[in-house]
Amino acid sequence: LKGFGIDGMSHGIIAAGAILHYLKDTEHPHLQHITSLQRINREDHLWMDRFTIRNLELIGNQEGQTLFKTLNNTVSPMGARMMKRWMLMPLNDVLRIEERLEAVEYLVKETTLRNELVLHIKQAGDVERLAAKVPLRKINPREVLQVARGLQQTEIIKGLCSSSLNPYLVRLADSLNPCRYVLEKINSQISENPPASVNKGGLISKGINSELDELRNIASGGKNYLLELQQKEAEATGITSLKIGYNNVFGYYLEVTNLHKNKVPDTWIRKQTLTSAERYITPELKVYEEKILGAEDRILQIEQHLFQELLNELQDFIAPMQVNGQVMAIIDCLCCFANNALHFNYKRPVVHEGDELSITASRHPVIERNLPPGEPYISNDIMLDASQQQIIILTGPNMSGKSAILRQTALITLMAHMGSFVPANSASIPLTDKIFTRVGASDNLSGGESTFMVEMNETASIINNLTPRSLIILDEIGRGTSTYDGISIAWSIAEYIHQSPQKAKTLFATHYHELN
Repeated sequence: LKGFGIDGMSHGIIAAGAILHYLKDTEHPHLQHITSLQRINREDHLWMDRFTIRNLELIGNQEGQTLFKTLNNTVSPMGARMMKRWMLMPLNDVLRIEERLEAVEYLVKETTLRNELVLHIKQAGDVERLAAKVPLRKINPREVLQVARGLQQTEIIKGLCSSSLNPYLVRLADSLNPCRYVLEKINSQISENPPASVNKGGLISKGINSELDELRNIASGGKNYLLELQQKEAEATGITSLKIGYNNVFGYYLEVTNLHKNKVPDTWIRKQTLTSAERYITPELKVYEEKILGAEDRILQIEQHLFQELLNELQDFIAPMQVNGQVMAIIDCLCCFANNALHFNYKRPVVHEGDELSITASRHPVIERNLPPGEPYISNDIMLDASQQQIIILTGPNMSGKSAILRQTALITLMAHMGSFVPANSASIPLTDKIFTRVGASDNLSGGESTFMVEMNETASIINNLTPRSLIILDEIGRGTSTYDGISIAWSIAEYIHQSPQKAKTLFATHYHELN
């Protein structure tokens, strides 16, 4: 465990061990592809608690209009999963953020490259999920063929990124492995139009297995084979009236009229005597009978065996295929950010190590996209820092846009840390390690918590965990109690945050004009 840097993480080890134990005890005996553990360092990401994720409506709300739905224009399932991961775990490193922003800006300018990447990523399919199905033996022949198509697209994407002038894209290209051996193996063994199930037959190409080819010829050309055998025996014996027939008692037979029975070879075995004819079997006919009657079953057995052998070979390439899926997901997200920037007039933010947050003409990305056609969004300027303007208190009537300003500031900060362009004319965003929100009024009756109790618990969590690089969003603190108590609580919280040595940047919306 020291090799993975987790030897001191007792709770993490217990959780990972429990998951692995569950997988081994249930339906997943093939877990050889799980070869490492990855530690997620909180310090590497902008941290948000579950209240913030809910209040900012990042991935879910009652109406379904979320930031994820707004930003996610990826073309692959793995790209969509990566986008959600980036949204819930934004970066907290200026260099890595700038690396993404540089790549997005490059893709904004390189229209042809961006369009080609999007096309080939879309055609690649869900490489990650397909790779995960191999060790579980839950992948079907059509999906194996899709693996080959994905590897073909991987090679094209690798070439496109390698020839680009962006260092990040070039480095991503270096991580892509087309796995040519696997590609050639699949294309040579799997037929062009395989069935969805391995039990349907017809999934292995012709020329891979001689016995399989022979059995297919027997199964598909049985009538022709019998006619050829009948003609051959008639010519060899001179019995012109020779016929081949079949019954359920002894299978296929050769029927000879009494006129020609003296021409029957000694190697033929008599099985039945009729009034006007004799019926015989031969070793060759018996062998053919066994083959034709068991051909379909044997075909399925051989195909299933060859398919399992192919999966065994794919097993050794799961790791590079998973890396391919992750890299293509990253490229998909970068192309998505570039397309969003072009289509929705997003601008590149500047993320810095200072403490000044300055956004001009900021817009709420979700509200803007859901406005009626032709209706402009009323943009806002925001400036916060630790010395001159640490707290902004917003007052005004309902429906005046207080909550929108609060949320759009947090969302623009979040988007900048994802490496995305933002809905504003310009944005200078300080490196932020935590975003806190206290928004709305709700109770937790099952937990025995009133609206006021929930509000105070969430506020206490903010106060106890804030840092100098935190961004705090407070919307109508104190509304869960009486007016004068609410004013006192809101005033005390604002005063505490302002006087705290952490000097966390704060946006505070309230109906209590006394706070001004």
